[in-house]
Amino acid sequence: MRRTRLLALAAAVIAAWPTLPAAAQDLRKVFQEVSLSVVVIKARGQEVGSAGTSRFTETGSGVLISPDGQVMTAAHVVHLMTDITVQFLGGETVTARVVASEPAADLSLLKLERVPAGARVARLANSDTVQVGEQVVIVGAPYGLSYSLSAGWISARWAPNTVYKAMPLAEFLQTNATINTGNSGGPMFNLGGEVIGLVSHNISKGGGSEGLGFVVTINTAKQLLLEKRSFWGGLEGQLLSNELADLLNVPNNQNGYLIKTVVTGSPADDWGLRGGDKFATIAGESIVLGGDIVLSVNGVQANSVANMVKVKDAMSAATSGTPLKITILRAGRVLDIAAKVP
Repeated sequence: MRRTRLLALAAAVIAAWPTLPAAAQDLRKVFQEVSLSVVVIKARGQEVGSAGTSRFTETGSGVLISPDGQVMTAAHVVHLMTDITVQFLGGETVTARVVASEPAADLSLLKLERVPAGARVARLANSDTVQVGEQVVIVGAPYGLSYSLSAGWISARWAPNTVYKAMPLAEFLQTNATINTGNSGGPMFNLGGEVIGLVSHNISKGGGSEGLGFVVTINTAKQLLLEKRSFWGGLEGQLLSNELADLLNVPNNQNGYLIKTVVTGSPADDWGLRGGDKFATIAGESIVLGGDIVLSVNGVQANSVANMVKVKDAMSAATSGTPLKITILRAGRVLDIAAKVP
């Protein structure tokens, strides 16, 4: 009789213990599985502004996708950065460099100096199968708070060049999972622990997360970073309008591409191209002056978006060592630079 009472008491105590809902158990399991593939990225760069040249630091997230140390992240975190470090769960930090980048989809591919022991390669999903209403998990470093998890649902899917014109090549998944500064480039997982996208940005009137997060689909990332391998030259600039080209004395009624920034150690730096060092306002437009003006690459004039895309596509497809002839305007002189695809 006493044994029966004890068993009944034990059963009552066990029944009273708090239990996690099935969804919470799933999220906990996903986090435990995927956290070893998530990284925190810290990058340093410099920019020219009205106060002169200043240095700044960017914090973001990323995900390890290959045993040899390839990491996917957002282009705006690393695209123009000089010093990039990647931290894994547990705190081990390694250096990295950009090997492919497509700002038009906010995507970059890093190559690590080495892969720490214990790191895990993420599994990549087929994002074409993702549907509105699916539950998702984002792991990253919002405001530098490493390995923070947020959860939500897929709210919508947006075809390229529909929701965000500055990134015309990106197919986006919209989510209400919390996204803040530092989440950029971090992976979004399905409940199977597979990467379905990379965090790009959110839309917010107040500066915080308002449930309007946009994540580039992993199929877009695979296409642009792995299959096509978008070329990274390590420079940033702008196409000149007719008015600016005239003011800068660009010859032969050409326009050209004015270089603003050249990343130290990048292909553009190795080719000897120069960025600007003076900030100015011309005809109401802010502009950085002093850099080279690219007139053509292998005979293709640098005078339109279409031609710049053509040049980049050709360099992405070229084999290492392919000759390049870059014609520039520097300090009033037209120069030809002999270079090679890295």
